[in-house]
Amino acid sequence: MINVTIWNEFLHEKQHEEVTRVYPEGIHIALQKGLASEQFNIRTATLEEPEHGLTEEVLNNTDVLVWWGHMGHDRVEDAIVERVHARVMAGMGLIVLHSAHFSKIFKKLMGTGCDLKWREANEKERLWVVNPGHPIAEGLPEYITLDHEEMYGEHFDIPAPDELIFLSWFQGGEVFRSGCTFTRGQGKIFYFRPGHETFPTYYNEHILKVISNGIKWAKPTMTATPVRGNAQPLEQL
Repeated sequence: MINVTIWNEFLHEKQHEEVTRVYPEGIHIALQKGLASEQFNIRTATLEEPEHGLTEEVLNNTDVLVWWGHMGHDRVEDAIVERVHARVMAGMGLIVLHSAHFSKIFKKLMGTGCDLKWREANEKERLWVVNPGHPIAEGLPEYITLDHEEMYGEHFDIPAPDELIFLSWFQGGEVFRSGCTFTRGQGKIFYFRPGHETFPTYYNEHILKVISNGIKWAKPTMTATPVRGNAQPLEQL
């Protein structure tokens, strides 16, 4: 069993009727239910819980953290960001969804501004699998069509990804690196673009498959713990 924590601001759903209609229980609950058939032990956490629901105990028992944020990035306490960062560096996986590209934790891990072009025009997105042999692309068709999504366009201000899995084309003509992997310390990070709050993207079976595959890919690996600092010689000097 992979221990998964799904973190969501849970602000839009309580403030905007058009979002409530799509995700009446919140994006985190939609994802939890959508991934329920997998071999995951899933808990959820939200912004307005004490310590944003990300206590030391919760994070120490999380193999992979899934993060969705948008309007409350600045409300995430720096101490919690540092706590999550430390866990990623120690091996916890992180799945960063949609507008969480601007989250404090993603920007800290990337070391860049993470800005991009965007447009809300209810347009078609075609999400191309450009690395079909990657585990995150397992079981997917050649491309995924989303009839209604928010446009994200290049240039995306991130470091060159370790691997590019998905490339999006939008009806307005833009393209975007929509599925990128990174390694920081012992932790694996997967950024996945789809998921605007006013569209039912997280009910799409292919999108859920990507997130499921991402969780399995990002889980900690049982490798030797790195030893750093001053070291005694192994052989006689």
